Formats: sequence, structure tokens, C-alpha cells
Amino acid sequence: MIRYLLFAMVLVSTILIYIGYSLFEKVHNEPLSLGKQYVQVDSGETFTRLCAKWQSEHALSSCLPYKVYSKLFPSRFTLKAGVYDLSSHTVFSAITKINKGIKADFTFTIIEGESYQSIFEKLKSSEFLVFDVQEIDVNQHFQFGNAHPEGWLFPETYHYEGGTKASSLIARAHGKMKRLLDETWAQRDPKIPLNNKYEALILASIIEKESGTAAERSTISSVFHNRLNKGMRLQTDPTVIYGLGERFDGDIKRVHLREYTPYNTYRIDGLPPTPIAMPSKDALLAAVKPKSTEYFYFVSKGNGEHHFSITLKEHNKAVRKYILKR
Repeated sequence: MIRYLLFAMVLVSTILIYIGYSLFEKVHNEPLSLGKQYVQVDSGETFTRLCAKWQSEHALSSCLPYKVYSKLFPSRFTLKAGVYDLSSHTVFSAITKINKGIKADFTFTIIEGESYQSIFEKLKSSEFLVFDVQEIDVNQHFQFGNAHPEGWLFPETYHYEGGTKASSLIARAHGKMKRLLDETWAQRDPKIPLNNKYEALILASIIEKESGTAAERSTISSVFHNRLNKGMRLQTDPTVIYGLGERFDGDIKRVHLREYTPYNTYRIDGLPPTPIAMPSKDALLAAVKPKSTEYFYFVSKGNGEHHFSITLKEHNKAVRKYILKR
């Protein structure tokens, strides 16, 4: 009798071990087949509700083994709110990721020379970013008096978690540009004809739009400084294009150069009223520390580089060569 009882106990133990092992294998190895990369977990979400949702979406076969496991190890099945990248995960590794709060990393890139309007539109369509910016209002975003937002966001790639506010990204980019502008203004050549760091930001944005290669920025800056010192107009096309706004169709015409706008540097003296784009660090440094040259003109060679000239006669010759192809 005792022998049969021992046999029964061994048999039951073996069965329980097998069931436990099968449960362990099931819980740890079953792939999560969601058909999407990202999952948003709301605050207060429970594992039971989330698993039921996944089961209804046929992302897993059954919630039962996970419910059993969660009873044994409840602390491993508490969930942290956020957006998670659950591609190529097992059910268990996905739950572990959510339990530990290892959230998905998203990026938003501001490109050197990009306009605020372009950035504003990109923010609207960025993944899992809360678009809380209702209008282009620098007072709302920057708390910077009545300043214009153009030029005030530093070009860089910014990382954020799902649910981040667009205004938070703008504030980070603005803070970085302010710090960098302060640093570069402190390094300025004392002889430059700029009255304040905002004028440096304006000029840096023009240099950014005019320069095809970083190596030329300080030389391009020297042309603008030489013109400002001489009382000559800047006569730079990017400012004209900015002033045209949505009317610009990709082809700048003579009529555009004759039209008066606050940004037409063929018609106004000195700098335009605001920056025209987001300048890079190199452009800021070039604006406050120009190369020492005698150049007053430059023209694009068509390969990203420029031909620089001292006299108008030499400049016109370069225009015929590179632009008119004569």
C-alpha cells in the first residue's frame, strides 16, 4: 500500500513539475504578435486588462498561463505608463519591459538653416508627440518678450519619450540656442559692426543660408561685415526669399529684387528685422569672428562653393562665368 502511495506521489510530483516547466516555457518563450511596433500603456492600466486586449487581437494564445505566473510573482506584472517599442518581443519580455519602464526613444531633428514654420509643421506630425502649440507665438513658447521665434531654436536631434509636449521640445531647443548665443557673443571680435547678440543671430542665419560648405562661412561673414562697415547693402537672395514667404515658387526674379519688404536687403540698409532660419554653431561663430578679407562680393560656383571678389568688375566677370555661363 505504501509502495502505491509513494508511486502516486512521485507521479503527481512529476506531473506538477511537467506542468510547471511547460508553464515556464510558455510564459518565457511565446512570441508577442501585435502587428505594430509601438504600444501605449495608459496610467492605471493593469496586466489583466492589457493581456485580455492582446488576446482579443490574437497577439498571444491565452492569458491563463500569464495570470498564473502573475499570482506567483505579482511585482513583475505591475505596469508603468508610457509608449513602448515591443517589436520582436516575447510576451514575457514585453511585460518585463513595461514593468521596468524601458520606454521607446523618439527623435525630433531641427536641420541647420530650417525655418520656424517648417519646424512648426513637422511638430504636428511627429510620432507620439503631444502637439500643444496652437500658434506661432514666441511669448507662449519662450517667454522672451516680443521677440520673433525665427532663429531661436538650435539645430540638433532631440530625444523624447512618447507623450512629451511639443512646447517642451521647443523650450529645450530655445534654451540651447540662448546659451550658445551667449557663449559665442562673449567671444566676438570687438571690431565687428554688430550692436548686440540678436544682430549676431540675424547675421548668422543669413550666413547659414548662403554657405554650402562650413569652411567658407567665416569668409562669407567677412563679405557681409565689410559691406556693413562700408555702408553697402547686403544684397543677399535668401533674405529676399524669406520676405516673399509662400509666394516664392523656387525662382527668384528681378521683380522680387525690386519689391520692398522688410527682408529685401537689395532695398533696405543693414540687417533685416529678424533671423531668416535656424543657424548652426559654426554660423554663429562665423558671424562674430569673421575672417579678415577685402572681399565685398561672392557668387556661387554651382558646386557648393563660392567665388569671392574684391571689386564689382571682378564680381561681374565671375557672374558671367558661373551664372550666365558666358
